[in-house]
Amino acid sequence: MRIVWLVTGILFTALGIVGAFLPVLPTTVFLLVATACFARSSPRLHGWLVGHPTFGPPIRNWQDHGAISRSAKRMAIGTMTVVFALTVILGLSRLALTGQAALMLVGAGFILTRPDGPSE
Repeated sequence: MRIVWLVTGILFTALGIVGAFLPVLPTTVFLLVATACFARSSPRLHGWLVGHPTFGPPIRNWQDHGAISRSAKRMAIGTMTVVFALTVILGLSRLALTGQAALMLVGAGFILTRPDGPSE
C-alpha cells in the first residue's frame, strides 16, 4: 500500500507544480493531498514538501491553523471570477453557467470562511 501512497503523492505533486503556472489548477489543494500521501509513504518527501520555500508555507498554514492566507483567498476568488467571466464570454449554456456558478459559490464560501492564519 505504501507504493500506492507514494505514486499518488508524486502525481499530486506534479499536478500542484503545473497548477503553479496554470491558474485553472488549484496548486495548494493538490499539494495538500500530496503531503497527506507522503506522510503515509515517504518521510523524506513529506519533509521536502512541507519545508519547501515556496510550497511549504501554505501547507503548514493549513496543517497548523486550518487557515488560508488572505493573498491565497484573493487569488482563488479572482481566478474563479475570471474563469466564470470567460465562460460567459464563450457563450456556455445557461445550465452550464448555473452549475458552474453554484459550484464556484460553494468553493468560494468554503475559502472565505477559513481563518487567515498568522500574519503574512
